[in-house]
Amino acid sequence: MSAERDLSRLLAGMSPELDPGRYVFTTVGPVPPGITPLVTVTEPEGLTLVLRQEDADRAALPYDYVAGWITLRVHSALDAVGLTAAVSRALAEAGLSCNVVAGYHHDHLFVEHERAEGALAVLRALSTRSAGSAD
Repeated sequence: MSAERDLSRLLAGMSPELDPGRYVFTTVGPVPPGITPLVTVTEPEGLTLVLRQEDADRAALPYDYVAGWITLRVHSALDAVGLTAAVSRALAEAGLSCNVVAGYHHDHLFVEHERAEGALAVLRALSTRSAGSAD
C-alpha cells in the first residue's frame, strides 16, 4: 500500500483510533533501565520521552501532562501537505490541544486524556465531512 498525499483522501480516510492507555511526557538524561518509551526526542535540555503513565510512575519520573493517544490509521506520506494543519485546526476550534508525532506510516496525536473521547469525536466528524465533500 502506497502512502497517501491527497489531503481530501487523507482526511476522509484517517480512521482515528483511541488507545485505551494513559501517556505522559517527561524529560531525562539517559533512559532509565526497564523503560521502553513510545517516542523519544533529543533536545538540548534533555531527552524527552513519551511513555505509559504506569511506567513513568514505576520509575518515579516526573510529568505534568497525561494524554490519550489517537492514531490516524490512514497511511499518510511524510511529505503530504495539510493533514497536521487540518487536524490541529479542527481540534483547536473545539478548544483541544494536540501534540503530533509523525511515524513512518501514521500520524499520532496526544491529547488531554480527560478529553480524548471528545477529540476522537471531532476527528471522526472532520473525516465524515471530508468524505462527503469528496463525493
